[in-house]
Amino acid sequence: QVQLIESGGGLVQPGDSLSLSCAASGGSSSRYIMAWFRQAPGMEREFVASSTRIGGNVYSTNYADSVKGRFAISRNNAKNTVYLEMNNLRVQDTAIYYCAAGPESIAPQTAEDYAYWGQGTEVTVSS
Repeated sequence: QVQLIESGGGLVQPGDSLSLSCAASGGSSSRYIMAWFRQAPGMEREFVASSTRIGGNVYSTNYADSVKGRFAISRNNAKNTVYLEMNNLRVQDTAIYYCAAGPESIAPQTAEDYAYWGQGTEVTVSS
């Protein structure tokens, strides 16, 4: 069983940066595709970013168009942790951000295929 715990959320102003962390327990997460999703108030859950192993310790990344060029997902396998660096934050980035883990064979943007989810961390972007 894998447990995911997000942290790092908070209140920031537009244009600020914020880094989120997702700590995994119950085994190594290196073989999993790791992803971030978010859900804004009154909105549906949406894909944000993912990191998929493509060979050895090499990973590929995917991003939603809305965050491409602003957000970056990274991993520290020694700490069994995945990060989401968010830059140039916008008001519309306000949401609860969730960490997810799933098998490497799934489509990275398909939420239904992820087996494990964290409890979420809230990010509020407001002036």
